[in-house]
Amino acid sequence: MRMILVGPPGAGKGTQAASLVDSYRITHISSGDMLRAAVKEGTKLGNEADGYMKGGKLVPDEVVIGMILERIKKPDCEQGFMLDGFPRTRPQAEALDKAMTEVGVKLDAVVLIEVPDAMLEERAVGRRSDPETGKIYHLKYNPPPKDIEGRLVHRKDDTAEAVKTRVTKYHSETAPIVPFYEEKGILKRVDGNAKPDEVTQRIAAVLNS
Repeated sequence: MRMILVGPPGAGKGTQAASLVDSYRITHISSGDMLRAAVKEGTKLGNEADGYMKGGKLVPDEVVIGMILERIKKPDCEQGFMLDGFPRTRPQAEALDKAMTEVGVKLDAVVLIEVPDAMLEERAVGRRSDPETGKIYHLKYNPPPKDIEGRLVHRKDDTAEAVKTRVTKYHSETAPIVPFYEEKGILKRVDGNAKPDEVTQRIAAVLNS
């Protein structure tokens, strides 16, 4: 299974990515983690990306796409992979599609987790993370155990104002990739306005249909 996971900030992509990677035994490729790993390993593209970042510039799409092509050729991606964090714009989606077609790699699905904007704000504002375990809780939907409440952290960007800014950016920049993949017939829409386990079941249903 080769897929891309898409959705607005706060839609639960992190939770679902973990479930999907485990269920389908595929490799999770986070664009940010991949970039940092390439820089650390000192690959040709990693060094090129490092030069841009040290200069305070964005890493060009063609460099990121080159890294993705290198990454998906590794043995751990033979059974499949999930791309997370890229593409973020329609031009990136088009360029990635062209590059993957040239090397004979075809995506099986692009999973879109849909959640109403108002719900995204409520989810983010109530979200808390445990710095010791990395586990994410929600004060209303997934309350933490009483004995660890004191150590939980509320991220600075999990405010109503910050969420609105991120959601607006998602609609203007990332949402346009949806019709692109819809036209290719590989978009799978999933209602993410439910408990995590239920959303996982919905994703499995659309992928297996």
